[in-house]
Order: sequence, then C-alpha cells, then structure tokens
Amino acid sequence: MKYVIAAAMLASAVVGFSEAASAMQGCGPGWYRGPYGGCRPMAGRPPVVVVAPAPAPVVVVRPRVCPYGFRWWGGRCRPI
Repeated sequence: MKYVIAAAMLASAVVGFSEAASAMQGCGPGWYRGPYGGCRPMAGRPPVVVVAPAPAPVVVVRPRVCPYGFRWWGGRCRPI
C-alpha cells in the first residue's frame, strides 16, 4: 500500500511540474511559442508595455569661494 501511495504522489508531482513548464515555454506570462519558435502574445490579453522612468534632475552645487586671505573651515570663511 505504501508503494501505491508513493507512486501516485510521484505521478501527480511530475504531471504538475510538466504543465507549468509547458504553459510558460520560456516566453513569460501572457506569451506562447509560435510555429517558428518566436514568442507571441496570447489572444485576449494586450501586450505588456514597459515605460522607462523619467531621468533625474541634475543638481549643480556652487563651490564655496572665500575672499583673499580667508579659507573655508568649520562651515564658514575664516581668516588665515
């Protein structure tokens, strides 16, 4: 009886994994392999559109310039 249960569990596991692999076929969700091996969208689902994010704004920091005879130290211009 143990062998029958073990064989049934093994058979159900093999069938379960083979169905998932054949559904995806390496193309991703919503796509399938066509007759010549290319990925095609499934009927009834629109293709997924990926939009690139907007570029980040460029921030330019002005350098601190102290007058002649001073230097930047401790968060402010100090005499040398």
